[in-house]
Amino acid sequence: MNEIKIEVEMISPAKDIALIRIQGHIDTYTSNRFGKVMEEIISNNHFKIIIDLEKVEYISSAGWGICVGEIRNVQNNKGDIKLTGMTPEVEEVYKLLEFHTIIRAYDTVDDAGRDFK
Repeated sequence: MNEIKIEVEMISPAKDIALIRIQGHIDTYTSNRFGKVMEEIISNNHFKIIIDLEKVEYISSAGWGICVGEIRNVQNNKGDIKLTGMTPEVEEVYKLLEFHTIIRAYDTVDDAGRDFK
């Protein structure tokens, strides 16, 4: 079974953007933990979310499903989910599944944060 490490930090001068840094594989076994982190952030009324995938080697359909499943709720609350730092392997699947039409991706956390303003 693969391990996953998730850290959450509130960033921006107003501390109104939730930055989720993930390390490892987001697969069937670890996606549940990722989903709980997303639920907690949203239940605390934080709707501006950046997910840093720089240290993620793989995302299964279960992991992608969490992001796509929450996007409407977040956007209905004047927020958004932005992805950053995808490895070429993760980005290839992101584009293949056409998730770029639903969730925007950026090279860096700073780029994504600036887009919230």
